[in-house]
Amino acid sequence: MVTCPVCDGAIDIDEEDVDEGDSVSCDECGADLKVIGTDPLELESAEEVEEDEDEDFVEDAEEEESEEDWK
Repeated sequence: MVTCPVCDGAIDIDEEDVDEGDSVSCDECGADLKVIGTDPLELESAEEVEEDEDEDFVEDAEEEESEEDWK
């Protein structure tokens, strides 16, 4: 059992059945979740994971643009 990070509802997941990066959904609120850790089992909202990845992509692109400006 793990707690949904969105609604705090209980989610019945067997830790042996999931790997880091897998997607699961909350039965209570329907939120899409990503497994971000397996020992202990840890979930995060898939939207937050996507936002973090988007921010990293934008930061990387901005760094590349800055480097090109110096050339």
